[in-house]
Amino acid sequence: MISINDPELEQLQNDANSQHSTFTKLTKHALFDLPFRSFFLCAVLASIVSLGLWSAYLNGNLTALNGELSATVWHIHEMLFAFAATVAVGFILTAAQTWTGRASIKGLPVIALLVLWIAVRICLLVNTNTSVSLAVVLQSIWWLSVITIYGKLVLSAKNRRNYLFIPLLTTLMLLNIGVLLFDLNDRTDLALHFARAAVLMFCLMMGIMGGRVIPFFTTAATRTSKIITPWFLTPMLLVTSIAGISVFFIGKFISLPFTPATLMIASGVLHIIRLGFWRSRVTINVPLLWSLHLSYFCLGLGLILLGLSYLLPALQFSDALHLLTIGAMALMIFAMMSRVSLGHTGRALQTHKAVPFSFALLISAAFARAFLPLLQQHQIAWHLSAILWILAGLIFLVIYSPILAKPRS
Repeated sequence: MISINDPELEQLQNDANSQHSTFTKLTKHALFDLPFRSFFLCAVLASIVSLGLWSAYLNGNLTALNGELSATVWHIHEMLFAFAATVAVGFILTAAQTWTGRASIKGLPVIALLVLWIAVRICLLVNTNTSVSLAVVLQSIWWLSVITIYGKLVLSAKNRRNYLFIPLLTTLMLLNIGVLLFDLNDRTDLALHFARAAVLMFCLMMGIMGGRVIPFFTTAATRTSKIITPWFLTPMLLVTSIAGISVFFIGKFISLPFTPATLMIASGVLHIIRLGFWRSRVTINVPLLWSLHLSYFCLGLGLILLGLSYLLPALQFSDALHLLTIGAMALMIFAMMSRVSLGHTGRALQTHKAVPFSFALLISAAFARAFLPLLQQHQIAWHLSAILWILAGLIFLVIYSPILAKPRS
């Protein structure tokens, strides 16, 4: 029988108390105060690492990416779900607190979601059959947790206006899991199809959110009268957008007598018409505004080019898609992260002088990736756009890491 004298027992208790105190301090750290802080930083860091590895692979220096998950699917998965979806979830779970008047998650639940998120990144980098299968399970748990948390917030508050994000998040989850499962079972074509459908779903979400917040932000910051757009534009956009996504998705499985080209072009034109009512000219001196207006313009132009890619052999679908993923999605995401990171930490909406430069880097990356291939400059397009994005991401991390890691001002 082993006996423990009083000094030894006291030391064990002190050690336990110290560990508990350290863990408590960690859960109460400002970084985990609300989901947007750590989610934004981790998502941007993931995009930088992913693009660095992708560029190395394209140069023939990293063949390890071609494991159980194909390199192309890994690239699009990490940019869509490790970056874009993570930022979107961080924003939505934070905004839900404002929408519902109920406290969102903080502390331990945020850490738990981050641990799951990091585990998925590691599993996909290991890239074996077992690790990718585990990633599917962990990613499913992550999504179900997010949807449950958000659903509980809006449903308990009967916040009907924002119920629509429950089916949108659920659809993104199904597309995400489909991308991994299809490629795991050697159906890379279906994995890429699901990933492209996910891009179109993000476009739908950007159209909904952009239509709500961009006019409001514009009038609030420029102190101009309320922006009014024709009542029929929003329902027409919803119909053409949802119809275009449906035709695109179903067309892979059923032979249809038409393509989604007309619907995509119509959606893009409607977005640009809608933008015409938002007084973009008055935003020229406000980086947090002109970046949002420019990203919304890229949303419209990108959808038009995507539709034209069905009609013009010289314009490739994947090249047009990058005007959406970089020019619309990434620019809007970086602009919203910059705004939310200031507003939700109690700071004035005054950007650092380098922030507009980061926006310019992103729009340059978008146009380089979308249009240089038309000049047969594919390698330059790939690497230049990656370098420009990485520089923009580094600027964000340098400026906003100290802000997001500190308590609310």
